[in-house]
Amino acid sequence: MPHMPDPSLLECFPSPVDKSFVIEHVNEEFTSVCPKTGHPDFGTVIVRYAPAKTCVELKALKLYCQGYRNEGIFYEAVTNRIRDDLVATLNPHWLQVITEWKGRGGIRSRIIATQGEVPPEWARG
Repeated sequence: MPHMPDPSLLECFPSPVDKSFVIEHVNEEFTSVCPKTGHPDFGTVIVRYAPAKTCVELKALKLYCQGYRNEGIFYEAVTNRIRDDLVATLNPHWLQVITEWKGRGGIRSRIIATQGEVPPEWARG
């Protein structure tokens, strides 16, 4: 059974303001492993959210993402797992995770997982 990243690695800090705002983090060096072929998968992970009370700390997010590096997991599972772990940690007003995967065999993939109602200006994916 895979060791998937431990969501307890995700640390938070209090939101610096009470007003609504959007945070977008882009990880351009995300890697995991195809569970069928064992080949490495390379992608970009985009996390967008409107914090309610807390924000994710970037070093913690980086360490969490690096935990996928040697794990066999499908694109769809990665995207939904990251969404679920961040929602459980942050409890944001809304959150969107977009993964964009490098092409293999002429096919590139893009997966979008959301929680809550994403405002139209951010729902563009």
